[in-house]
Amino acid sequence: MIYCVEDDAGIRELVVYTLQNTGMEARGLEDGEALYAALREKKPQLILLDIMLPGEDGISILRRLRETQETADIPVILLTAKNTEYDKVVGLDSGADDYVAKPFGMMELVARIRAVLRRTHTEADSGEQARLLVAGTICVDERAHSVFVGEREVQLTLKEYQLLCLLMKNRGAVLTRDVLLENIWGYGNESETRTVDVHIRTLRQKLGTAGSMIETVRGVGYRMGEHT
Repeated sequence: MIYCVEDDAGIRELVVYTLQNTGMEARGLEDGEALYAALREKKPQLILLDIMLPGEDGISILRRLRETQETADIPVILLTAKNTEYDKVVGLDSGADDYVAKPFGMMELVARIRAVLRRTHTEADSGEQARLLVAGTICVDERAHSVFVGEREVQLTLKEYQLLCLLMKNRGAVLTRDVLLENIWGYGNESETRTVDVHIRTLRQKLGTAGSMIETVRGVGYRMGEHT
């Protein structure tokens, strides 16, 4: 199930219609209150969330979702008419997994959704091969989908978690921003590399002092350092 939170009835109905006709189960919701009510009934696979909503705006809703344990791991794609660098950074800083500016093509939106869902399902399907990943004081239990720095559990968004796992599995190797975009977001585009930088920054902040293990290789990308 995919929830589309959009106050414009025309756009909401078109998105739901398109998703249903491409084999996805979808439900349209007009505002935050309707979303919270729906979440009490059923947890969706993904949420499409408009920023400019009546009452509580999309950024505030997103932050509440990320701060609540039951909804923290739900992938969220922001939909908005705004397309400035500032709005994009605020959205990603707040825990969005992707960002699609209006007007957008329906097939582009479907492709973005499928990329996120594919990675979510891949994680679930690979549970039998899951193992502990350790780098310094950082420990990731892929089976439990949990992250600890020392004794402290760290709450990450889906994309932050995927970035950390990819860096830890390739410890010592430099991963370019394009490689990270392709592996985590499902597409490579030089104009979108800011997305990677924002997620790396918030990931470092959440890891605290252990965040320094994620090293910036100027002009290239990032790597998980070999030493603490």
